[in-house]
Amino acid sequence: AKTSQHGSIAAGAFAMDYRTNAGLRIPRVPECAGMSLETQASVRRMKTFNLNSDEWDATRDREGWRCSGALVGERIGGELLGATMSQIEPGSRLWPYHTHYLNEEWVIVLRGEPTLRTPEGEHVLEEGDIVCFPRGKIGAHQISNRTDSPVRVLMLSSMIRGEIIEFLDTGKVLAKDVDDEDVMFARPGPAVEYWEGED
Repeated sequence: AKTSQHGSIAAGAFAMDYRTNAGLRIPRVPECAGMSLETQASVRRMKTFNLNSDEWDATRDREGWRCSGALVGERIGGELLGATMSQIEPGSRLWPYHTHYLNEEWVIVLRGEPTLRTPEGEHVLEEGDIVCFPRGKIGAHQISNRTDSPVRVLMLSSMIRGEIIEFLDTGKVLAKDVDDEDVMFARPGPAVEYWEGED
């Protein structure tokens, strides 16, 4: 399904004076007075995504982990902030209990009453609630749906390249490089000495 994309300025605001720049027909509008033609073109290329839509980029059909996800940040052209909308089916969890060491995450509840697990315990969130998950073990989290209806949340995150994610229940660690490729996904073994094997 295609994402609905339209500029931030209503068509009715367009004036009759059109200018051409690099092959683009750019209408003059009062709200853009004083902006360069390049800036006006950029404003009109802004993309939107409706959080009430049912447009999904992927689904997961694993027992106990059923959900759908829309890569909202990518759809609207985000660079410095990541955003993913997820719909969690009844009796399912979004991700294993984990924490990030480089990026901060937030969750905004769009629909339903998810259960949030953190180092402080579990509690039920309501529509409109927003929670910040700081970097490190203090920000460990898991979202699950223990209700009879789908739950919908929006996850926001910083986009620092490279990442270390620890899954606290199982002791696994995922390390990623700046190109988002896996460097390691394993349980740490015995510690090694810095110069071991370097001769």
